[in-house]
Amino acid sequence: MDIPDNTTIPARGAGVGIRALSTIMDGIILVVIGGVLAAVLGSDFSNGHVSGSYYLWSLVVGFCYYTYFEGKSGATPGKMLCGLRVEKTDGTACDISAAAMRTACRIIDGLFAYLVAAIFVWSTERNQRLGDKLAGTVVVRVK
Repeated sequence: MDIPDNTTIPARGAGVGIRALSTIMDGIILVVIGGVLAAVLGSDFSNGHVSGSYYLWSLVVGFCYYTYFEGKSGATPGKMLCGLRVEKTDGTACDISAAAMRTACRIIDGLFAYLVAAIFVWSTERNQRLGDKLAGTVVVRVK
């Protein structure tokens, strides 16, 4: 069957397993950054509790981390190590606004240890989580 030149074939995105691995890698990096942040803020972990400002700053740092790396290079360090990249569904590079939308949706996608994201990836044609659907992006393997 011939496909007309003006028709785009949807890219099938990366699966749950490799995406989970990249998220774990990014999580490790963010824990290290969080430790530095805690030291700078003077958070006291001796009683098993941290201040509310630590959590707020951790959210800000996490949002900036994902948005910056995906918006500027199409991949976080974890995605780069796993050979993944975020692209728009039309094949163009991910930009800051799409990366910010993907990142904001992590609040929902991350529910129940990212089960919500996994269900979306398993059930969508392009293996997109909610953040991908709303941002018009797909995570693909780098060739």
